[in-house]
Parts: sequence; structure tokens; C-alpha cells
Amino acid sequence: MLTFAKVLLIIVAIALILVVLLQSSKSAGLSGAISGGAEQMIGRKARGFDAVLARITAGLAVSFIGLTLWVAWLISHAS
Repeated sequence: MLTFAKVLLIIVAIALILVVLLQSSKSAGLSGAISGGAEQMIGRKARGFDAVLARITAGLAVSFIGLTLWVAWLISHAS
């Protein structure tokens, strides 16, 4: 069971890295972090492919955290 969980964690981690790298850049460095944050708060929403990638990223991030906790629990209860 531990081996299965570790392999699944590696697959999810690689998928998360790939999905994050596929996303388009939304800011222009440090200046974009200051001014771009206000634009996103006002109501600019991602559309199309960016929205799908954002949802996939969120799902993979939640699964990554859950799998990491599960693997840690399995390791602590292995003996």
C-alpha cells in the first residue's frame, strides 16, 4: 500500500509541475504584483484554456497535499 501511495504521489507531483508550466504568465514581474493584483480583484476572470488549467491545478494541489499526508501517515504506522 505504501508503494502504491508513493507512486501515485510522484505521478500527481509530475502532473502538477506540468500543468503549472503550461499556464500563461499573468504579471510583469514585481510591478505586476503590485498593480496586477488590483485588476484581478476587480473582476478579470480567466477564460477558456486558462480557466481549465486553473481548475486542474487546484485539484492537483489538493490531491498532492492529501496524498502527502496519507504517505506520511502510512510511514508513521508502518511498523
